[in-house]
Amino acid sequence: MKISVCMAVYNGAQHIREQVASILPQLGPDDEIVAVDDASPDTSVAILECFHDPRIRIIRQAENRGVLRTFERALREASGEIIFLADQDDIWREDKVEKMTGMFLSCPDLTLVISDASIIDAGGTLTGESQFQRRPYHPGLLRNFLQNGDLGCAMAFRRCLLKACLPFPADTPMHDIWIGMVNRMVGKARLIREPLMYYRRHGNNTTSDKRSSMMQKLRWRYALAKNLTWRYLQKVKLAGYGSGTKDKKLIP
Repeated sequence: MKISVCMAVYNGAQHIREQVASILPQLGPDDEIVAVDDASPDTSVAILECFHDPRIRIIRQAENRGVLRTFERALREASGEIIFLADQDDIWREDKVEKMTGMFLSCPDLTLVISDASIIDAGGTLTGESQFQRRPYHPGLLRNFLQNGDLGCAMAFRRCLLKACLPFPADTPMHDIWIGMVNRMVGKARLIREPLMYYRRHGNNTTSDKRSSMMQKLRWRYALAKNLTWRYLQKVKLAGYGSGTKDKKLIP
């Protein structure tokens, strides 16, 4: 199975070298990193070019379009059967790809796999807690609607899920929330409780939901409910996503 790692890049010069260096050894010769640079004014692109690795596909956007559209561009450019989402400032554990792809190989009807993540601070020091200790993962649609537990950089999913997810609605709060919620409607997920990456939390990436006003949170949830209802009314189905499509229950 060809793997595509999709990364949205913006002013990532401080950490992107370490992140990409943790990913490349886990990829095969036909796999790829699709890095879409969102008009970064720093040296992010130059750092990526310094790897001199043909598996890194760099796509430059002429103007800044924001994280949602940048990830959407990366997903549209990806050619792999299994797609990983990656942030520019994390670090992958050396067995992340092997363990997550192993899940897909052992369960042909799985559409999405998500793992736990160890949390590190801006300097790379472990904080002593994991992502799911901080914010538990909810398999159900309603519980996740009330409090999002999907962490995009800890996700991998089958390419067929893109048919249901794209395009991202313009008013959806974040790409990972949308992908996780749509998968709950049409697919099947499995959780790996073991942390398979180091998730860097700092001032620039702390959850926007926590920093937002109550009115903004309500607007986001209204938009999410509206867009999910619209996708449902479009009769998004799991046709072609694999066997066992009637069983949509998440296996913990």
